[in-house]
Amino acid sequence: MADRETDISEISRSTIPADDTVTVDFRADADAEFEDADEVFRYGDTAVYRFECEAGTTPACPCEFVECRGCPVQSFRTTDGAVVLLFVARDVDHLRGIVLDLREQFPDVSLRRLTRSRDPDGSDDLVLLDRESLTARQREVLTTAHRMGYFAHPKDANATEVAGALDINRSTFAEHLSAAQSKLLDSILEA
Repeated sequence: MADRETDISEISRSTIPADDTVTVDFRADADAEFEDADEVFRYGDTAVYRFECEAGTTPACPCEFVECRGCPVQSFRTTDGAVVLLFVARDVDHLRGIVLDLREQFPDVSLRRLTRSRDPDGSDDLVLLDRESLTARQREVLTTAHRMGYFAHPKDANATEVAGALDINRSTFAEHLSAAQSKLLDSILEA
């Protein structure tokens, strides 16, 4: 939305049922320029900007985007220049669909925290993995190996082929893979 990177804060939104209009206000630097929002109030170095869109059309904000998929947004705030939404999805598949759809509309979307209630039978086998515990190179090695079918049974690619695709030698591939697997297994097995 912004022509340059700027911090956005104090977001508020409302819906006018009579004409199905959604209005979103947010605060940002007074010298910021937005393609889809107009300045409505200025005080010092800060201004309030507003945009409106018709409810039910392609949502212009992440809150409405989530709500259009059947999940009321319970709260939203800004943290370090990011919009953080809190909502409840029916199940993990529903959440996955929402996150994937959000990423198509808003490419920088990430899932920061996932909490799950206990199953009615009392079991609780949800495991959260912190992908940020992996280095960028470890993520690249895992992603490439997975994409090439290294983990398939039977394998579609061997270690030498994956290492070649990464332009590293086989022993370096094995080291990165082993380190990444150890971190993931520690999380899964709660070591």
